[in-house]
Amino acid sequence: MSATRRLQKELGDLKGCGVRAYENVECEETNLLKWTVLLLPDKEPYNKGAFKVGITFPVDYPFKPPKVAFETKIYHPNVDEEGKFCLPIVTTENWKPATKTEQVMMALLSLINEPEPNHPIRADVAEEFQKDHKKFMKTAEEHTRKNAEKRPE
Repeated sequence: MSATRRLQKELGDLKGCGVRAYENVECEETNLLKWTVLLLPDKEPYNKGAFKVGITFPVDYPFKPPKVAFETKIYHPNVDEEGKFCLPIVTTENWKPATKTEQVMMALLSLINEPEPNHPIRADVAEEFQKDHKKFMKTAEEHTRKNAEKRPE
């Protein structure tokens, strides 16, 4: 199956899956290799907003993993200021061509809902998460209210 056919199928599957955790799955009109997804975490403090995630697929997808990054700023120990994060499922050494975009989105949602402070990208945020959780929750909620996209009704 060519990358185009596979991506068209995955796009249709993702749009039609009915999962409320991600909505507004869209691709650029002229480029099927660039998608945006609105991620809707369901746990505090991130459930106060929605987060736009950009997905760029390589031309040799599914044999190489997509690049995935947050376009919306998020205060999280596992996401840097540029929206990059480490998710084993999309690393080159762990990627499997059978992995679907929906699985990547579910893994990312799980990371956002359940931060991993022992494997941080932002050590300062991870330290706050572990040592002063109440302050972390307050800061993350304020950051979410200020920077996140509006959640769809």
